[in-house]
Amino acid sequence: MEGWRPGPFIDAAVQVNFDQPPALSKTPDAPSSFVWNGAEFQVESMLASWSDYRRRGRMARNMAPAHKATAARRGSWGVGRFYFRLQTTQGRVFDLYYDRAPEHAGDRAGHWYLWREWVA
Repeated sequence: MEGWRPGPFIDAAVQVNFDQPPALSKTPDAPSSFVWNGAEFQVESMLASWSDYRRRGRMARNMAPAHKATAARRGSWGVGRFYFRLQTTQGRVFDLYYDRAPEHAGDRAGHWYLWREWVA
């Protein structure tokens, strides 16, 4: 993405749609579209993807050191983020991520967020 740079930090919750639902809900593939600020964006291609299994906040302090290295490599329940750099059919490029962390005891699903848009 030569000539592109990260735009402003957005970090807004978004609704995502899949042509085919992910086989594992806590390890999703890139969505086929997403809705942000009332507008739907169709994904044309995935430019990159990566994951981050670092434990954040109080979760970073509640694991025995012997298990911390393994969890950092493959994650543990409710911990981890999956990032996707997506180009839309409008030519815009966005970074989205799926956060596996539940918000409360009754919320076992993770949530999708629009992290930022890239600008030329």
